[in-house]
Amino acid sequence: MRLVQKKSGRFTYLYAIKSYRTEDGKSTTKVVEKFGTVEELQESLGGEDPVRWAEEMVAEMNAREKAEKEEIVVKLKPGVLVGKGERRSYNGGYLFLQKIYYELGLDYVCKKMEKRHRNRFDLNGILSRLLYTRLLYPGSKLSSLEDSRKFFEQPGEDIHQVYRALSLLATEFNEVQAEVYRRSLRLGRRDTGVVYYDLTNYFFEWEEEGGIVQYGHSKEGRPLPIVQMGLFVDREGFPLAMCVEPGNTAETLTLKPMEEMLQEKFGLSKMIVCTDAGLSSYENRKNDAVSDRSFITVQSVRKMNR
Repeated sequence: MRLVQKKSGRFTYLYAIKSYRTEDGKSTTKVVEKFGTVEELQESLGGEDPVRWAEEMVAEMNAREKAEKEEIVVKLKPGVLVGKGERRSYNGGYLFLQKIYYELGLDYVCKKMEKRHRNRFDLNGILSRLLYTRLLYPGSKLSSLEDSRKFFEQPGEDIHQVYRALSLLATEFNEVQAEVYRRSLRLGRRDTGVVYYDLTNYFFEWEEEGGIVQYGHSKEGRPLPIVQMGLFVDREGFPLAMCVEPGNTAETLTLKPMEEMLQEKFGLSKMIVCTDAGLSSYENRKNDAVSDRSFITVQSVRKMNR
């Protein structure tokens, strides 16, 4: 496959095309992937060069196609006895999730991170297994590692490497989210003209504060320290971006930094932001009434100016 740029009017279109021979031996080409226009991608990629981005996509598609054609040889010895406690049956259901994982380019994200950090573990292997087990066997990180041993592809990492991988992912959390958003554009258009933002919080079964675990207003009314999580979703309800904040952070203070991140990392500036009354502060409404942003929010009639 190779990248082709085609000029049409004021726009330049980017395609991944593949050469092949027809049944009668004639050489021809077909379009494998339509990336969109350079102009559209410049806006959605947040400043990244669209042509270079498309070239990387084509290179990744070629590498994946090559890997799929490699011969796999499996040797069986019928006379060998199965040892006690030895696993011979595995869960293959995660392979459906694996397809989505690679379509979103999370393996590519991990490779880019590994080039910037000298880690001694398989970041892609850890992240993929944590995501698969989160959907199939929700539990702790330790139980996720054990549950991933039910898969065809066995984990090669220990729990300490899993924790180190989480720390590494946390350092580039926003970059990872932005890259996944850009990759999702290949799978279909995202309607970000209207977005929704809200927060919730999670309590911890201990009483001591530390780090981002702080006392705050618990949604469940529990007298325990909490952390807060904010989430943006697009018009169709698909997750867009999230944040994790200390439990003592006011809800209203989390919206503006998230909007700035969407503009800087995601290239999203034109949107209608929808929130509930808990986020309807004067500063937030003022911030969402400038430039290409608008807002829809809940406001008490009693507090409105007469």
